[in-house]
This record gives sequence, C-alpha cells and structure tokens, in this order.
Amino acid sequence: MRVLLDTHCWLWMLAAPDRFTPETRERLESPHTDLYLSSASIWEIVIKHALGRLHLPMRPAEYLPSRVAATRTTPLPIEHSHALRVGELPPHHRDPFDRMLVAQAQVEGLPILTVDPQLAAYDVEILRA
Repeated sequence: MRVLLDTHCWLWMLAAPDRFTPETRERLESPHTDLYLSSASIWEIVIKHALGRLHLPMRPAEYLPSRVAATRTTPLPIEHSHALRVGELPPHHRDPFDRMLVAQAQVEGLPILTVDPQLAAYDVEILRA
C-alpha cells in the first residue's frame, strides 16, 4: 500500500505515535506500506518553525532530512501537474498546503492519512489516523 502523509501525521510519527490507532500504527510500521511526504509538508513545517509555532529539536535543515530517512518516507516533489490540479479543486479547504496534498493525492492515486475532516469533501481516498 502507498500512503501520502498529512503534515501532522508525519510529525506524530516522530513525536506522538500513540495518537494513532493501533491499526494505523501497524500500517505505518509495515514494510508493505510505502510512505510519502510532500514537499508542501516540509515547506509548511519550515514556515511554522520560523514563525515560532512549531518547535523542533534542531534546525529544520538538519532535522527534517534525517527524520525523513529515519521514517523511511519517500519525498514527493511538487510537479507542475500537481500545481495545475490545485487550480481545479473546489474551494472546500482554504489551507494551501492541504489543497496541494489533495492535488498530489489525486494526480498520484494516493490515499491521504489525516485527521482533517475537511479533506473528505474532495474526491480523494482518506485514511483516518
């Protein structure tokens, strides 16, 4: 199975894995699950850190790449097709990072692991964390 992680879910993997259901933890830990993290999520984390809204144990440039590797998460770059799809989405969600995740999930055929109920309004498979 392939799964696109919402930003908060990836952060929970690092700092609060008990927030997941046992089934979700099992899915995340399975060698049969390919985890993807959008460049939009890294961008969101860096912005929140710079604004003082998210504490990290070290500079994002050091911490984030090491944690991506440690969580065996595959980076998902933002492609032109993803950006163009954002422009076609109905305005169910105002957060530009979440809208990019939806667009990437649609283009790449990935379900999104999230607790954000607003994402369910889109034509995308949602996995509840």
